[in-house]
This record gives sequence, structure tokens and C-alpha cells, in this order.
Amino acid sequence: MLAELSPPARTQRRAPSSELIAVLRQHFGERCSTSHAVLLQHGTDESAYLPQPPDAVVYVQSSEEVAFVVRACARERVPIIGFGVGSSVEGHLLAIEGGVCVDFSQMNQVLAIRPGDLTATVQAGVTRGQLNAALAGTGFFFSVDPGADASIGGMVATAASGTNTVRYGTMRDNLVNLTVVTASGEVVRTASRARKSAAGYNLTQLYCGSEGTLGLITEATVRLHPHPEACAAAVVHFPTVQAAVDCVIESIQMGVPLARAEMLDALTIRAVNAHSRTALSENPTLFLEFGGSRAQIDEQSDTVREIAASHGGGAFEWAHLPEERSRLWTPRHHAYFACLQLKPGSRSLTTDACVPLSALAQCIAETQADLAEHGLLAPLFGHVGDGNFHCLVLVDPESDEENAAAEAFSHRLVQRALRHGGTCTGEHGVGLHKQHYLALEHGAPGVALMRAVKQALDPHNIFNPGKVVGAAGPDHHPH
Repeated sequence: MLAELSPPARTQRRAPSSELIAVLRQHFGERCSTSHAVLLQHGTDESAYLPQPPDAVVYVQSSEEVAFVVRACARERVPIIGFGVGSSVEGHLLAIEGGVCVDFSQMNQVLAIRPGDLTATVQAGVTRGQLNAALAGTGFFFSVDPGADASIGGMVATAASGTNTVRYGTMRDNLVNLTVVTASGEVVRTASRARKSAAGYNLTQLYCGSEGTLGLITEATVRLHPHPEACAAAVVHFPTVQAAVDCVIESIQMGVPLARAEMLDALTIRAVNAHSRTALSENPTLFLEFGGSRAQIDEQSDTVREIAASHGGGAFEWAHLPEERSRLWTPRHHAYFACLQLKPGSRSLTTDACVPLSALAQCIAETQADLAEHGLLAPLFGHVGDGNFHCLVLVDPESDEENAAAEAFSHRLVQRALRHGGTCTGEHGVGLHKQHYLALEHGAPGVALMRAVKQALDPHNIFNPGKVVGAAGPDHHPH
């Protein structure tokens, strides 16, 4: 994806001194890099922003090494930015004030799997795929699936969710405790391993979704779920997006425990067919998954088939074996890259919104009307079982007019979601791009409270400065 938007200008770049770089090189050797290529890699994410590299990258292998970096940087008040795999989409990891990037890719150990407790403890650099590979044969799996094979630490930092959220919840729902390095370089555990506690403030949830602005997450204990006895996946087409969304909403209201519920509009299906060489009917489509005993699956699928028929849905295409389900779901997982091919040479301004289920169909209908009115090419798809949907606005990176139109649409989408009682971002996070909506969503007193937390935990603003409730304030806009 080509990048175009410029991060906000900063009056001061807080680069590390040559003495600090020397200290880091002496301690980490070749694991401290100032190579241009390495810096560029760590200053680039999947957002529409231009790269903004750090001044140095340190590859850490333990909580103690993270603490060493933090203490060294804190002495000079040099910024510190955590890096997992770089899959964020709102400019979270851009080093807009310079500083040192802490790369967690070598902290990739699964430290403990406790089937009796239904938990696993991992280092922050372990990816979702690596954890589930380690769980193979245990009868359990880690449920949060944002699409990208993101690091667990990054998923905690951005409060990730994804295709399984409708049944298993978000990252917030699947956390037990964290190990965090604070601004003073102390290593803190946020909670015990007990399933519940009434002891003190909920530090675990405070750090979840903080996007690296309050501390660096080095380890996480996460909840595991048993594999259901059986699974079945289905694809069904509908005459309209609203019909597909209404089918999901009615199914949930009827108490059907859907494991996954994804909606792709006709434009997305066209892109998927071209990219994955599939032959799906180019209509709004639901990708569904059911889990449980075979009898439960039969009962659930009968109910949903009946509901789908009442909304004009077509015949269900079923997959029961794991390889069949994978074949069915692979096109959905490739939707982002497929959509980019709809307009060769384009980039995507990717945005998301989340609204209460009761408002979802209307919000999507208004969004599609908005896209049509302004002539924007923007595939729409999402996790409609939890009210979350995404728009990929495809624009020519050289066209100021198209980029401005895409930003204006994104602004209208957020306003629409808030008007429906929703949120400016269901899972992408705030980063740089959505700071100016926090006051609209939470009110000025709410944002002031967030800033007070930031000031208390990071008084010298060294952790990922300028993000979430950064100095840009609620009126900052990414143009």
C-alpha cells in the first residue's frame, strides 16, 4: 500500500544522544541497529501515513532487557515505541518525535500452557499463529483473530478483536494478566492468575487498548477456549446488504450462538473472485460458522436457514471438514489485498466503525448511500455479528482531490457512527488518525481524565508520544 498522509509536524524531535546509542550498542551488540533499512521498516505500518522512522531499533529478549532500554531512554527523556509485526492501520507506531523502537519479535516464547486453568502465558512477541500452533493437540485454542498474524503484545495494546468476537469476545475479554514495564523502568504484574479479583484497580484493562502510551507490555496471560466437538461453515448470498445484516441480527436475537458472522458486499465479492479465483455469486454475502455438538449445529443451522430465507437468502454452501472450512474462509481473510486490486496502483484509506446491533443495518445503508453519492470506490465488509464494519476507500495516491474526498467520507462515517450511539473505531484503534474524535465520543471531561492517567503513568511523555491523547489534542486532523 502506498502512503500519502503526512503525520502532524512536531516542534522538537527528541533523538537519542550518541552516548545513549553507545550504551545500547554496548549492552545489545548487533541487536541495536541504526541501519536505514531497519529504521524505515520500523517507521512504517499499514496506515495511509508516510513512514516516520525512529532513530534506533533494539531487539529485546526479556522483560529485564526492556526495562534496561526504558531506564536508559528515561534518563534523556527519549521517546520509546513498541513494535510487534507492524500491522496497525492508524499510524500507531510512527516515531513522530523520533526515539528508540523496541522490537519484540525475539520475545517469542510460549512460557506456559495450563489446560486446567484454560490459560496460556506468552511473551509479547508471540503471534496469534504461533500460540495456536503451540496449542495443537491440547484441545484448546486462542480465539482472537484480527485477520493479520499480529503479535499478542500488539493485540493487547490495540484491544484487538476480529472474526470470532461475536462468540468469544475481544482481547479485553480474553486477558487474565499482563507484565508491563513502567516509565521508571520497573517490571509490574497487573493481576494474579485467578479468574476474578476484587483487589484494587483493574490495571490489566487499563493497559489493554493503551497503544503503548502508558507502558510496554512484555508478557500476557490469555484465556483459552476448548475446540467445539464439531464445526460447520456456510456461505449464503442475499439480494441486499440490509437483508444480509438483518439475517445476522435476527439470528442473534433468536439466541443462535454464531461462532462467526462476516458480511461482504457485492464489490468485495467481485474483488475476492478476481484475487482468489473463486466463483462466488457477486451479491452481498454472509460467511457463517457454527460450533457445538452435531445436534446443536443442526439445530442452529436450521434456524438460520429459515431466517435467511425470510430475508431473500439463497441456498447455503456448506463445509464441515477443516480443509473445506479453510477453503471457504480463505477468500474472506484475503479480502483486504483483493480489494486493493480493484483499482491498480491505488492505496486504501481504511477505516472502521462500530454501532449497536439495532442500528447496524441503518448505519450501513446510510454509508452505502454516502459512497454512491460521492462516487467513491469503497468495498464494505465486516464483523456484523458485533456491529463492526470496515470501508476500504481506494484512491489514487497522487490525487489530492481523491485523498480529500476519502478523508471527508471517513469523517462523515465516524459522525454517523457516533450519532447512532457507536464508536469512532471498533478495532483499529485511535493512533494518530482518530484522536480528534475522542472528545466527541467521550466528552471533554472524559478525555481530560485519560490525559490525567497518561500524565500520572508517563510524566515525561516518553511512551509513544503524540498518540491517542497526544499533544495534538482533540482538534488535530491528519491532513
